[in-house]
Amino acid sequence: MPILKGLEWTFDTKAPLYAKLRPGYVPELYEKIFQYKTIHASSHVVEIGIGGGQATLPFLQTGCQLTAVEYGSNFSDLCREKYKEFPGFSVITGKFEDVDFEADSCDLVFSASAFHWIPEEAGCRKVFSMLKSGGVFARFANRPYPDKSNPELSDAIQKLYETYYYKFHKRKPETPQEYTAENARAAAEIPLKYGFQDIEYALFHRIRTFSPSQYTALLETYSDHMIIEESIRKEFFSKIQEAIHQHGGKIHIYDTMDLQLARKP
Repeated sequence: MPILKGLEWTFDTKAPLYAKLRPGYVPELYEKIFQYKTIHASSHVVEIGIGGGQATLPFLQTGCQLTAVEYGSNFSDLCREKYKEFPGFSVITGKFEDVDFEADSCDLVFSASAFHWIPEEAGCRKVFSMLKSGGVFARFANRPYPDKSNPELSDAIQKLYETYYYKFHKRKPETPQEYTAENARAAAEIPLKYGFQDIEYALFHRIRTFSPSQYTALLETYSDHMIIEESIRKEFFSKIQEAIHQHGGKIHIYDTMDLQLARKP
């Protein structure tokens, strides 16, 4: 999905739906992180943009102290309740850029599908300051791609995007592009500009399957879809559901999850 700056507030208006429908991440991704940096009960971990907590549990299960920074108050409350059984867990409600952290205090700072909302230089320099020597900065995200197994359905939905989505946003239609290893490599190299080293990256894949109503409910959690005027959005989503019904009754989404790792010297 395209990133439209200034819409980070929208997610908090759909916090329960977001927490229910947005996917987590595959175990292999966490295995890669923990191979790169051992996390245990004495570790201090910070999560930037916890959202509905989809990425958080494997870190909490190490017994670490985990502080989440979350812009949305609804998400903050949701995650405090969700992870109340973990004594080392806490949430600070606010923008990451505005929250003070002690320098050289963190073993791991990670962000799942959220760091793109933060200005690159300010965000990377702040993370670098927070980390201890040898501490790790991990970024990962999920990149959904249309149904490759049903090109007629994907084409039909793309035409609907041209009619409704792009027209509303007053933007030229774009053809979806699958996330590649080159994309991941370029993203992984960004922290090098800010003093990090030992860059690594990896890609992971999965397929999710949705009914027509499940798929449009998922679309309700994307900021660029949330802001479409309600009557237009309802018609748009109704047409998407019709297209799915007409092309087999289900839609497969091909996810690429990318992970970038960097270490403070």
